Amino acid sequence: MSKIAFIGLGNMGGGMAANLVKAGHDVSAFDLSEAALARAKENGCAVFATVREAVAGVDAVVSMLPNGKIVDGVYGADVIGHAPTTALLLDCSTIDVDTARKVASVAETGGYAMVDAPVSGGIAAANGGTLTFMVGGSDDAFARAEPILSAMGKAVIHAGASGAGQAAKICNNMILGATMIATCEAFAMAEKLGLNLQTFFDISSKASGQSWSMTSYCPVPGVGPQSPADNEYQGGFATALMLKDLTLAMEAARSVGANVPMGERAAELYKAFSDAGQGGLDFSAIIKTL
Repeated sequence: MSKIAFIGLGNMGGGMAANLVKAGHDVSAFDLSEAALARAKENGCAVFATVREAVAGVDAVVSMLPNGKIVDGVYGADVIGHAPTTALLLDCSTIDVDTARKVASVAETGGYAMVDAPVSGGIAAANGGTLTFMVGGSDDAFARAEPILSAMGKAVIHAGASGAGQAAKICNNMILGATMIATCEAFAMAEKLGLNLQTFFDISSKASGQSWSMTSYCPVPGVGPQSPADNEYQGGFATALMLKDLTLAMEAARSVGANVPMGERAAELYKAFSDAGQGGLDFSAIIKTL
């Protein structure tokens, strides 16, 4: 198995690194949080005080970081030129397409192969090893990345060249954000019309109104499979993260002249919800505004 550096051990990265250990990999972990490093150590990772120490002598570097500026800084200052040029670089953060392409270009100029591999699935999937990875990069880089990503996910899909993984992620999450709001609107209206919400779920989940937001992640407590709604909207995928992804989607849409009125409205509604102090709640909690 491989020696892998894992940079960024937050809610998602911590579980992902643990699954690499379970798959038999030797994981060198780094995070700015001492608590995150302590959890990683408990999960079998070797922990390091700096990125440069963590990436020394590894076969691959995996990162899960908050935004493009940090990804650019970490790779530019502490990974490229410090990890062996034989190491494959895999950034699993969700960032803007332009930064993903820029970092990959700098890496390739330095002699590295790199992929952007953002994820779908949330914290539970990160812990359970059932994430979906959308991967941008060359055919050769994807072939090298697939076995590493498979240790952390149920699906690893090659989306295209560098940046394509990020493009697929923000398009997917624009659908998710908009359909969740529509699902919440329908449940709120159904209740006001006197429908039993379980009955409405039983009907719509088997009819043309069915969507993942309804059947896998119902925003109504006690209806459908277990979801954050059953835990007072704690856990899951935070509203602040949905807003981040929708903001990236709107930036991308403007950059290519795409017309996305539903995406724009979803971004506006999630921004208002987050600005009202609800950014830490699961994004399905937006039903509270309806």
